[in-house]
Amino acid sequence: QVQLVESGGGMVQAGGSLRLSCAASGSIFSIYGMRWYRQAPGKQRDLVAFITSGGGTYYANSVKGRFTISGDNTKNTLYLQMNDLKPEDTAVYYCADVSRAPTRWGQGTQVTVSS
Repeated sequence: QVQLVESGGGMVQAGGSLRLSCAASGSIFSIYGMRWYRQAPGKQRDLVAFITSGGGTYYANSVKGRFTISGDNTKNTLYLQMNDLKPEDTAVYYCADVSRAPTRWGQGTQVTVSS
């Protein structure tokens, strides 16, 4: 069965950095079929970033200039480098495989940013 496993979350102070990883197994992997989402308590799950098939990137306005998405197809891994973290970045971060329906989700990794 397809498995997506996020790692790298934790608790940091505002201004700190974290690097999230999403490792995929049990499925043919392409970084272009992957997305990073996040969900804060009581809020909807929101799209954070993805890589287009042409190599372009999308970032939510709230993270532009601070987050960088990347991936390695040979390692079946998607990354999210998060710099200058803010308390409002606190959320559970999920990777998702949207290359086919239904979307496959990882278990999520908690990111907590203290002021």
